Amino acid sequence: MLKIAYHPIYKHPLPDGHRFPMEKYDLLPRQLLYEGSCTEANFFAPNMAHENNILAVHTKEYVHQLNELSIERRAARKIGFPLSKELVEREYRIAQGTIEGCNFALKNGVAMNIAGGTHHAYSNHGEAFCMLNDQAIGARYLQSEKLAGKILIVDLDVHQGNGTAEIFSNDPSVFTFSMHGAGNYPFRKEKSDLDIALEDGTGDEIYLDTLKKTLPQLISTEKPDFIFYLSGVDIVSTDKLGRLGCTVKGCKERDRYVLQMCKDQQIPVQVSMGGGYSPDIKIIVDSHANTFRLAQEIYF
Repeated sequence: MLKIAYHPIYKHPLPDGHRFPMEKYDLLPRQLLYEGSCTEANFFAPNMAHENNILAVHTKEYVHQLNELSIERRAARKIGFPLSKELVEREYRIAQGTIEGCNFALKNGVAMNIAGGTHHAYSNHGEAFCMLNDQAIGARYLQSEKLAGKILIVDLDVHQGNGTAEIFSNDPSVFTFSMHGAGNYPFRKEKSDLDIALEDGTGDEIYLDTLKKTLPQLISTEKPDFIFYLSGVDIVSTDKLGRLGCTVKGCKERDRYVLQMCKDQQIPVQVSMGGGYSPDIKIIVDSHANTFRLAQEIYF
């Protein structure tokens, strides 16, 4: 059975006018239930991640500052969220959803997190709506529990996974691959193990051709025991924070290709949702829902 991490705190409200679309975290599970792609049995509510798992990735000083809401004002502005106990709890639950998803993926082949993909969180600070790096935390959990050795992170959000790249910058046991918009945030990018920066307006044909030339070779060379997939849908042309030109159909084909390859290669995969910021919420929800529909179709 497909298992999906979701907790009501994922949709924690922000002040009116805040540009981060929190409503998608509520609308997506409702859509999947309404259309019959999922049932209540597919969803699980994660607890709080144990601090030891957080500290395996993030510095003790940064975690203490988060817990005490004592982050210096300038650093807090880089995160973009007005800090609160509820938002810190949200990050801990997102991280635990990815950790538990790792265990479900080992059992079932795939698992999903309605939230997550917080790839702008560095070891010692947060940026761009990201405070704790859920997939990095999941990777360290797998390694500490001896559940996986070599890990591949496939980050296909429109923004480079700069925090993830920094966290694993000197670690050959985790290979970081980011395919993103060259002109998108972050404007000073970190160095992943493999970065592919696409020009503004890149559409389905070039995007998919690039991915299909890259991913099989990476898997063949790196031979990962486990894959983390960041399935941001901000690659679509309507996205207000993205600069690529893909269609919703092309984004769906991207997800199909990644998930089918993981299934064919028998490599467990944990999927975190990542970004999606089209002005029309229906486009955001449908694009994200495609990822979950495909996981059901391909694996179950």
